[in-house]
Amino acid sequence: MSSSAPAPQSASSASASMSASTATAPAENVVVLDDVVAGYLPGVNILNGANLTAAKGELIGIIGPNGAGKSTMLKAIFGQVKVRSGSVTLNGEDITGLRANKLVAKGVGFVPQTNNVFPSLTIAENLQMGAYQRPRGLRERVDFVTSIFPDLGKRLQQRAGSLSGGERQMVAMGRALMMDPHVLLLDEPSAGLSPSRQDEAFLRVSEINKAGVTTIMGRAERPALPADLRPRLRARSGPRRLHRHRSRPAERSERDRPLPRHARRLTGVSRTCARRARISPAPSVVRG
Repeated sequence: MSSSAPAPQSASSASASMSASTATAPAENVVVLDDVVAGYLPGVNILNGANLTAAKGELIGIIGPNGAGKSTMLKAIFGQVKVRSGSVTLNGEDITGLRANKLVAKGVGFVPQTNNVFPSLTIAENLQMGAYQRPRGLRERVDFVTSIFPDLGKRLQQRAGSLSGGERQMVAMGRALMMDPHVLLLDEPSAGLSPSRQDEAFLRVSEINKAGVTTIMGRAERPALPADLRPRLRARSGPRRLHRHRSRPAERSERDRPLPRHARRLTGVSRTCARRARISPAPSVVRG
């Protein structure tokens, strides 16, 4: 009985098979929500078994009407809402319930819908506060942010309180990018903006995403994005809402509810520390 040994595999075929297996390998998950139940008030759950998976470099839109729980899902990731069950993981590490300053240090950036800048500080100082926990490489990060938002680079010494709504959104997103985050959470980045400003805001979001930052944003309606980004924008399927309770007439909507105290530590420092912090001169931006 004769047996034939398998022919040795050539280097070219081995490399071809390796490249094929690499191409079909699943993308690395950055953020994973697993059966998350969360809410603001005891006994009232806004999220009921919410699940979300964000791969590396992906752009995800959480689309739904006002009150559907979009902001609550983002705040649950950022530790601003009590997660009663389930888990939130970042790059395989459980971050459920961590404080905002620790999440920022681990690479999570969050831009709330309102009250998202320090109005008494200049644009440069806002960006510097974004790197409060990691001051090294400040100049490089400022150059990176101003390359995405060139209008900010021209007015670094202007106070953020004098900016328009769209310009404040740019400052808020730029500040969140100062820590070189793995994932950026955007809560209604185009809310209250004119149509032209909305288009500009989404173009900036696409540029941030193309730079390799996983982006998750909440939106009341599907935005008009470039054709290359539309297949990566995922809406929730089915009629099931994120919450099941009916809001009482006297109950304030989520938009009118004041931000929790955790929002004051978006950059890892409290509002009092931000006022008392000694701001060194802003780094000069060298332009060719």
